[in-house]
Amino acid sequence: MAGAARDTPAGEQEEYRLSMCSKLCYAIGGAPNQVAGSAASFFLQIYLLDIAHITPFHASLVLFIGKASGAVTDPVAGFFISKSRWTKIGRLMPWVLACTPFTIVSYFFMWYLPPFVSGRVAWYLTFHCLFQALTTLFQVPYSALTMFLSTDQKDRDSATAYRMTMEVLGTLIGAALQGQIVASAHVSPHCTVNPSLNTTDSWHDAPSIPDPSDPLSHQAKVYMIAAGVIAGVYLLGIVILFLGVKERDDPYALNSDRAIPFCKGLALTMKHGPYVKLTASFLLISTAVQLEQGNFVLFCTHAAGLRNHFQYLVVTILVSAAVSVPFWQKFLQRFGKKCAACGISWMIPFAVMLVTIPNLILAYFVAFISGLSIAASLLLPWSMLPDVVDNFRLQNPHGKGHETIFYSSYVFFTKMSAGIGLGISAAGLEFTGYKPGICRQSDDVILTLKLLIGAVPAILILLGLFILLFYPITEESRKETKLALEELRRSHQSTDNLDSHKKDTSV
Repeated sequence: MAGAARDTPAGEQEEYRLSMCSKLCYAIGGAPNQVAGSAASFFLQIYLLDIAHITPFHASLVLFIGKASGAVTDPVAGFFISKSRWTKIGRLMPWVLACTPFTIVSYFFMWYLPPFVSGRVAWYLTFHCLFQALTTLFQVPYSALTMFLSTDQKDRDSATAYRMTMEVLGTLIGAALQGQIVASAHVSPHCTVNPSLNTTDSWHDAPSIPDPSDPLSHQAKVYMIAAGVIAGVYLLGIVILFLGVKERDDPYALNSDRAIPFCKGLALTMKHGPYVKLTASFLLISTAVQLEQGNFVLFCTHAAGLRNHFQYLVVTILVSAAVSVPFWQKFLQRFGKKCAACGISWMIPFAVMLVTIPNLILAYFVAFISGLSIAASLLLPWSMLPDVVDNFRLQNPHGKGHETIFYSSYVFFTKMSAGIGLGISAAGLEFTGYKPGICRQSDDVILTLKLLIGAVPAILILLGLFILLFYPITEESRKETKLALEELRRSHQSTDNLDSHKKDTSV
């Protein structure tokens, strides 16, 4: 059963290595969040537009304010978690366990179609905000748990690779489950007409699906079924995490360390050069990935003529991402993490090709390459963040409790940027005249979707990679930091042992 290794002797702490079972249980524990997040990333926007029939402007408010609520929760969660006391199951694990039931409930109702129409925007805004806030209360302690599994950099990198592999698999499962279950809600036989042979205004404005004002309609039912299945995945993941992972009480902290006050720690974090550069870089890159995910189904449905293939293209992206995580882990170990970041740019030329030449075969090839890039963009920041924390630890050797500040503020910035990106994209669809449920959108809407899939993510990725060039932590500096921290711990342990011996002698 899960416990907390608090009173482990110093020598045992230094020799402690994570087992494969512990890494696997830790990785599985984070998968449900990605399952739910993937389903929301790919399908929430089209659900709000074509099933709930709210306007693109209101959809943009739901998406942006929801992401913003999650972002605002990050520093709040970091503050309270940093103040938490040690319990029998650890300091971070109680937060993970406590928020899970509420997350499941909010997720289910986020996909429920209420019988009233006038209050639907408030309904979805409320439950999307709750879901984003609660997933933050899960993600911050869960991601910070990486620092409390082992003091060894290779162990932490390995645990991160396990975690990212399972999270990509979770993303795959979420998109595949949601895509297969709800595909019938977005298919209409009379929308398969060749647009070049039928360009009348009546076809252009023909609704592709009936107005699902009845909460018991087929469209509403399939989304509720998908939500129920994913809610069950949450329960399974949290049980495995609790039973298989032991949290160790700040295993690399010195005994004399005192917790850094939250405000002071946040100020120090924002002044730490490596952290600022890493966050700024992946803030732009994660926004690009969110734009791809949030608009891909809409692009396939309305701009690329791939209405009947979108769920298979989504699965292709995620299968490619899942199988390539081990490759990227080996790549960054051999060639370095900054070098591996170049793989994120692979999607750019192929995405531009898909936008300009919407071809089915090309679409699957683009989906495969995009999966490789997405895997790199998911793995790298979480693999590099522990290095930044170690670098900060070396510069501030007598403070502790800063780990959750780093992780919560990082998630805050990435969520806020993603919310702004999704909000602007939905508002752009409103501005260009998106009409829910019709077979063919206007040329302005199609052009907007092409820009959101091609040009905008490409610019954001290139800017992010440019900033990453100035990231100062190299493979050599990582090794130096590791040796310096080990020497610091050994010298302090020797001092503690000497003090204990003097006390025993005096007695």
